[in-house]
Formats: sequence, C-alpha cells, structure tokens
Amino acid sequence: MTEYLNVAGGTIAYEVAGDGPLVLLAHGMGDSRAAYHAMIPPLVAAGYRVAAVDLRGFGESSVDWPEWSRTAIAGDLLAVIHHLGGPAVLVGHSISGGAATIAAAKEPAQVTAVVELAPFTRAQSLYLGDLRVRPFRRALLRLLGTSLLGSVALWRSYLHVAYPGDRPAHWDERLDRIDSMLREPGRMNALRNMGRSAPTDAGAQLGNVQSPTLVVMGTLDPDWTDPHAEGAAVVDALPTGLGRLEMIDGAGHYPHDQFPEDVVSLVLAFLRSDTHHG
Repeated sequence: MTEYLNVAGGTIAYEVAGDGPLVLLAHGMGDSRAAYHAMIPPLVAAGYRVAAVDLRGFGESSVDWPEWSRTAIAGDLLAVIHHLGGPAVLVGHSISGGAATIAAAKEPAQVTAVVELAPFTRAQSLYLGDLRVRPFRRALLRLLGTSLLGSVALWRSYLHVAYPGDRPAHWDERLDRIDSMLREPGRMNALRNMGRSAPTDAGAQLGNVQSPTLVVMGTLDPDWTDPHAEGAAVVDALPTGLGRLEMIDGAGHYPHDQFPEDVVSLVLAFLRSDTHHG
C-alpha cells in the first residue's frame, strides 16, 4: 500500500513491509520502487522492515521539484528514515548510491550501513579510447540521446543494453511499466534533470562516511568501461577498511532486478558480518 510523506519541495511515495530493523531501498533515475519487487520478500523473511521509496519525480512521488541533485535525494531519504523511526540500512542504486553516501556522511546516527548498487558516486571522466568499448558506447549514446531529446524510446533502448544476457521473467511488463510512467507529464523532464546532475557532491562525501559500506557491481555493467575498477575506486575513497566490493558475474546495471537472489544473499551476508553493528 502506497504511503506519502510531505518533504520540502514535494511529496515522496513509499511502501513498507515486515517488522524488524529498517532497510530503505532507493532506486535509480527513470525507475520506481517496483525495481526492488523481487528483493523485498526475502528481506522481510530475513527479519527486516523494508521500505521502498519512489525518488522525487518518479513512480507515485510528485513531479515538480526545485532541485535534482544527489544531495537533494539524500535529504528525501533521510526524511523517510526519520519518519519511519530509523536508523536504517540504506540501499541505493545508481544515482541513489551517491545519495546514500551523502545521507550516511551527513547523519551517521541514522544510517547503520550502506549498500551501493552500480553507484554513480564519483565524478566521471570520458576518454577517447572508452568509445572503443562497444557496450559502453551503446549505453552512452542512448543515455545522451535520452537527455537531449527526451525520448522514451531511447531510454527503453538503453535498458536493453543495461540488461545484458539473462533478463528477468517480468521483463516485458517491467519495460511497459517504465515506458508508461515516463510518458506521464513531467516524468521525462525529471529523468533529464536528474541525469544532468553531477556526482561531485557524493564523491566529496565518500571520505566522511562512517557506516560500513557494500558496493555491488555487475561484471557486464555497460555504464563503465571497467565496472570492477569503478567499484574499487569507490571503496578506495572510503575510510580505510570501511568498504567492501562484490561483483556479480553476468549482471549489468540493474543487478538487483537481474539477479535479485544474488544481491539479497550478498546484502544479508554483509549485514550479518562483523563489519556491521546495527
């Protein structure tokens, strides 16, 4: 059941299931909390209270916002955590990985642990040789085209690249749902604005994080020429010993939807390990 929280600038939609320590799930741009539908039941079964949010501009959250940065998203996530009676384990995908970093750095008492899934948390550099890597080139061109033209068809085409190999059983339904959402007034504008926000604010906070952090990357993520190197760079920028990198073989940019069982297994092992005290 959808619930709503009024925050500065708009309304955030979310849903909650289960009882126990709080886990907050935040999706990437151009998506909705439905991205986590396969992860919620096993997390609830493991004894967690799981809240999945729709980011500002997406899903059932309101459309018109004054800001689209990771810092703004972090403020929304912290507001939900406070409202639900945190602290929480904060799970963020892509742009929300960067937002989770900022939230953990700003309010460490409210974030017991961070999980970043294919995160855009650092400033990105593009080199001419990168375009020789075909999956990266295909993804980049579709992302740029979506941003420039506001094309739902190009975003849909990007998703085909972002899910290499095995796709979930609900693939067609998922694409149609995203397609339909992005055709609602203001939703594509939200994607374009969010896509233009640089991750420099998140990168600047990596060294200030105090919570144990798990970074999960797919070996076939086309958003980077070398996904392992990107994940390792995020871990290296955290305080020594705080971060851990795990790779999921065959996963693209959406490991939580493509291989949810693997991601849940990694998350639960991380939360039960000696590095997490929550």
